[in-house]
Amino acid sequence: MSWEFNIPISGDDLVKAGGVDQYVVQDVLTPKELPSHLNRFKQALRSQGPLSILEHFDTAYSVLQHWRTLDMAVKEETLELLRQVVRGLSVSLPSMLDAGVLSAEDRKLQLNAVKMSVFLLCKFTETLESDSYRQSIITATGKGAKKNRGGEGLVQWDSEREVVLQCLSQLLQLDVRSLWSLSLVEEEFVSCVTCCCYKLLENPTISHVKSKPTRDLIIHLLGVMIKKYNHMLGARVKVIQLLQHFEQLAGVCAQAVATWSSEFGVKAIVGEIMREIGQKSSEELSREGSGVKAFSSFLSELSTLVPEIMIPNISVILTHLEGESPSMRVALCEILGEVLVRILSGDQLEDSARADRNRFLDTLQEHMHDTHSNVRTHVLQVYARIVNSKALPLCRYTEVMEFAVGRLADKSVNVCKSAIQLLAAFIAHNPYSCKLSSADLKKPLEKETAKLKEMKDKMTEKSPVAVISAVELWSAMEPEVLQTVMAHLEPSSDDDDDADGEVVGDEEEEVNAEDERSDRDAAIQIAQLLRHNKYRQAVRALIQAHDQFPESKFFSGLSDLNTQAVMYTLGHLFKGSEHEQAQEARPLAASAGDESQGVSAERAGAGADEGELKKQEMLVQYLRDTEGFALQVESAIAIINNMLYWKTTTVVQEAIQFCVTVYEFSVANSLSGVRKMLPLVWSSDVAVKDAVVQAYRRLYLNPQGDTTRARAQTLVDSLSELMVDASLGTIQCLEEIVHEFFGSESVLQASVVQALWERFSGKRETAALHRRAAVLLLGMAARAEREVVLSNLDTLCSVALGESVTEDYLLARDTVITICNVTDQIRMSKGAPFRLPQDHQLFSCLTQAIADGVVLTCPYWQTFMEQAVRLIYFLAESPDQLCGRLLQRSSRLLLEQAAEARPTNQPDDASIVQSQEDSPQSQASSQDPEDQGEQVSCVSLAQLLALCGGVAFWQVSHLERSVSAELRRRRGEREEKEEKGPSNKAKQEANDSCVEEELGLIGASAEDTEAELIRKICETELLAEENLLCVFVPLLVKVCSAPGRYSHPQLTTAACLALSQYMMISPTACKEHIRLLFTILEKSPLPIVRSNTIVALGDLTVRFPNILEPWTPNLYARLSDENASVRLTAITVLTQLVLKDVMKVKGQVSEVAVLLLDPEPHIASLALNFFNELASKDNAIYNLLPDIISRLSDPERGMTEDDFHTIMKQLFSYITKERQTESLVEKLCQRFRTAKTERQWADVAVSLSLLSVCERGFKRLQECWECYSDKLTETGVYQPLLSITAKLRRGAKPQFKAQVDEFEKKLTAVHTKGLENVENEELESQSEEHNQSQLTKTPAPPRSTRKTRGRVKSTVPEESDLVTPKQKAGRRPQKVIIFSSDEEEEDAIMEESETPKVTTPIARSSRRTRLRH
Repeated sequence: MSWEFNIPISGDDLVKAGGVDQYVVQDVLTPKELPSHLNRFKQALRSQGPLSILEHFDTAYSVLQHWRTLDMAVKEETLELLRQVVRGLSVSLPSMLDAGVLSAEDRKLQLNAVKMSVFLLCKFTETLESDSYRQSIITATGKGAKKNRGGEGLVQWDSEREVVLQCLSQLLQLDVRSLWSLSLVEEEFVSCVTCCCYKLLENPTISHVKSKPTRDLIIHLLGVMIKKYNHMLGARVKVIQLLQHFEQLAGVCAQAVATWSSEFGVKAIVGEIMREIGQKSSEELSREGSGVKAFSSFLSELSTLVPEIMIPNISVILTHLEGESPSMRVALCEILGEVLVRILSGDQLEDSARADRNRFLDTLQEHMHDTHSNVRTHVLQVYARIVNSKALPLCRYTEVMEFAVGRLADKSVNVCKSAIQLLAAFIAHNPYSCKLSSADLKKPLEKETAKLKEMKDKMTEKSPVAVISAVELWSAMEPEVLQTVMAHLEPSSDDDDDADGEVVGDEEEEVNAEDERSDRDAAIQIAQLLRHNKYRQAVRALIQAHDQFPESKFFSGLSDLNTQAVMYTLGHLFKGSEHEQAQEARPLAASAGDESQGVSAERAGAGADEGELKKQEMLVQYLRDTEGFALQVESAIAIINNMLYWKTTTVVQEAIQFCVTVYEFSVANSLSGVRKMLPLVWSSDVAVKDAVVQAYRRLYLNPQGDTTRARAQTLVDSLSELMVDASLGTIQCLEEIVHEFFGSESVLQASVVQALWERFSGKRETAALHRRAAVLLLGMAARAEREVVLSNLDTLCSVALGESVTEDYLLARDTVITICNVTDQIRMSKGAPFRLPQDHQLFSCLTQAIADGVVLTCPYWQTFMEQAVRLIYFLAESPDQLCGRLLQRSSRLLLEQAAEARPTNQPDDASIVQSQEDSPQSQASSQDPEDQGEQVSCVSLAQLLALCGGVAFWQVSHLERSVSAELRRRRGEREEKEEKGPSNKAKQEANDSCVEEELGLIGASAEDTEAELIRKICETELLAEENLLCVFVPLLVKVCSAPGRYSHPQLTTAACLALSQYMMISPTACKEHIRLLFTILEKSPLPIVRSNTIVALGDLTVRFPNILEPWTPNLYARLSDENASVRLTAITVLTQLVLKDVMKVKGQVSEVAVLLLDPEPHIASLALNFFNELASKDNAIYNLLPDIISRLSDPERGMTEDDFHTIMKQLFSYITKERQTESLVEKLCQRFRTAKTERQWADVAVSLSLLSVCERGFKRLQECWECYSDKLTETGVYQPLLSITAKLRRGAKPQFKAQVDEFEKKLTAVHTKGLENVENEELESQSEEHNQSQLTKTPAPPRSTRKTRGRVKSTVPEESDLVTPKQKAGRRPQKVIIFSSDEEEEDAIMEESETPKVTTPIARSSRRTRLRH
């Protein structure tokens, strides 16, 4: 074979004439000729094997050339032939290559066959892939079209793609490189295969799960090309290109690179790609289409696959942490997290690895304060993963915990959510303790700290004093001694000798005065002088001793008086001779031998003490770290508890989960969060409600225990603890949770009910609080199964309502509430009402307990009484008769008490008052209680009045609910019987429609009749003279009207509350006493009375809105009450009335706005919630804003500028519509006309600056120039308006920006020079320009000199930029502007004749008029 096949760059190049011995396609077959040639190709393949491709290459090439016109069958047949060729080569080549006996000719044949077959198969694959992608696009755009319509081979190609890749992989895995000269595979061959693979990777579905086999084959084939065919450089470039253009391939590329580095051992490609990404500049990554998101995802995914290979090259990409791309910073932080978790974790790290870990943790910590919220979020998530993996060093816990608590105040919701998750991870995986209560840790820490201090003190006392040997001392002092000796031996030292002669003489006299000393004494004296740092005297004493004892062994070395000899002798005298040192050492060694056992014992004891000291130090440090960690958790609890009521569902869910976690770890104050999240069980968001239910089920309803009874007892204990000291709202919310538990089928239900009955009945010794909790829990269980209570009424009566009821009215009250839960369920059913006879034991116990308690002074009697009266009306037959007898009995007991107290003759005004009522029998006999002069206890009278009010209230409720419902039920039964009765069918069919209409009318009229009957009873009978309730009305009015005489707080409170309950009976009673009730509201000195009155007036407003409507301002006035509890009650009641559309929103709502700055945080939050809810109503706040501004800027109110600005900033945040903003700009500008003081001008200007003014609003601001132009000299007006221009300039278009700049210049000119001066300057300049133009102008035609009738022509232009143009004659008049949306004010309508003289007039005189004058 003389020719050689070269893989072309383009397929068409094979048709053109090439170089010498280069293969060229001789003949491109026509589509008609192809089937026959394919048959020949098939026959040749059978006979000749894979080398048949050498003869039939043109046939397959012709299929590629005519691809668009050929049938799918021809394409599939050709693809199958090519696949057989490649598979045949894969089978035949191994034996030839292993034998190594191929001739040059055979090698050339095999090489050409490999090239041709691989080239054709790759081109076929690319073409089929393009067709498949094109067909998928067509199918996707045609809705409803069948998937394979028009492309029968599409599905087949999806299944055949893997087979083709397997064939190529099998062939290229062989060592076919030996077919090339010097085993250098040409680049075109490598590119042909790899381009086909990358083409397949560009398929949008390649990352799907169903494409995993294909994806793995492509990655494997590319790995072979990189490993064996030197494709690493090309792969690096191609991966970068794929990431730039196909963002969805980030995960695929990461998987490919990880596979190449781990399975094929090409680890260098990871570093090359990372270096390529690291070299990209921030500017390049910030451009659109740069693939920064794909790069980020790729690096993040790669770090999860091969983090250990990325560590050596991680520094080249860390530079992007300072770049502008947040997604790249996120990816790098995730990479650091993966490395820290999987590589740099544990205590066995080397020093270099430990340094890298600290550096990476510092980097993450810095980006916890990143400018982009997404980066902060992911950093917190990375830290959460590190903590969950226990890879965070203990020394960093406190610091990272502090940062996480700080991120709870982040503006981003996602950051807050991630911070909560991190804190929960810290608690769940904390290395300190399973109980994190700082209060419990304080005492152990103090105890162990004191013990540590005591141990240190003992160690200090035992530590021996350090002894320094003579040799060490001589070595330290030798330099100074040498200097002294040299100075002494110099000739100039004679003067010094004379100077010190007196001292030496004194010493000699002392020596001579004593007995003559030996040479040994002299040596000792010299050593002592040296020890006391008297070096000069020691040298002189040495020289004198040598003169005195020249033969002495101590001074024999001074035969030659030089420096070396003196130093040697001094050292010998100070240290002692070696013989003496040895002699001294022997007894020391002997003594050491004798005391070796004692010394070893002392050393062992000292070592043990040091070990104990270290253990104690570690214990104290551990307790300190635990306490600090617990304190940080407790500080986070307060913040996260407030997040429970955020509007973001995910944050609320995380906060709920956090509360559960801290409660499980017994953190202090954790119960507050568990209780605070309980009201969320009523949330409209299903996800939040489910989270709360699951949290309580996890905490309380899934107890642990060995037996069913133990688990039930644990459940009862935990629920009882939650019920203790719980508020009424908490109990109602918990009732929903418990009801769901008892509503579901659980094996614990029977055991729990039994445990509750045992606890309530006292069979087990239980505290009073737990008994009350048990009976309340029984009531909650009764909501799901009422027989739990109904079958045990006798037990309830005997235990809680029996003879000992006066000892515990709270238990009796909770028992009554439990029974009421059953009645609530019964009353909601549509059947006949369930009522018990009047002589039932339950009512006997109740009336006895109520009547006996009237004359007692128990503070809990009233709450019991209210619930007992409610139960009587719910469950008793003829409850009005029962309550009537109860009132008579109570009154009689009160009079008996007064009769017993009469002989004392020492009444106390604070505790007793004259009796204003008698028993109904005495009233009937016309006996005047004033004449009787009886006195009763204030507390007892107050309790009787409270009973009267409760009976009156529930009597009305009984009539309007129970009686009315029973009337409807009976009417329905009667109508149902009439419909079922015999009737004439013919007549019924003839008048069917008429009968239905008549029935409808009859039903409506019957309902009206029943309602009218109930109203008539309330109006005429309940307070009639013969009715018992009427007896107490004069007494109530007298007590309420004379607070000075009846000053007892409990009596006043009860009387006012009872009077308001009486007023609920009828409109007549309400009208009669409404003025008295408002007088009490304004003048009562008791905050509790004012608060109760506000609540009562709210109920009356709902019942009789027309009667209460004129008194609305008096209700709003309580918002400024001096007492915080009254303000709290007022804002709560008014919020309910306004949001439920019971009360019309008026200008007095400004009082609510003032509460936004209330010193009490709860009141301020309620006011904020009021406006948040009001903003949901259409245009509500928009309509009220002008009135609120007028009232708050009133000088008589005296509000500071800062407070006004804060309130307005909050209110204007609700104005989001452009049209509302535009209208408010005009309204506020008109407010400048009615404002009379500079402060009011400034307030209006500040309000304008708080609006988000748009282009249309700016035009309105320009049109209203005359309203505020004369006020611009005031800084308080000028600065806010200037801030508006600054906001408008941001991001404005050039044309609009020029208009804003011009307007700002006008503002500044008027502010600095004054309006009149600016206008005059402008007039003069325009006048000069006009005169100059007249001089240079061409004379006008004669007809232009005609006079204008009725007007004088001016040489000055009529209009100016600073003057509002006059209205044209044909222009319709402007609408009158009304500033109050809800009430009519005298000064709200602005007209020219009503404008104050001190303000800017609406109609300004034109320049022409001023010039004329």
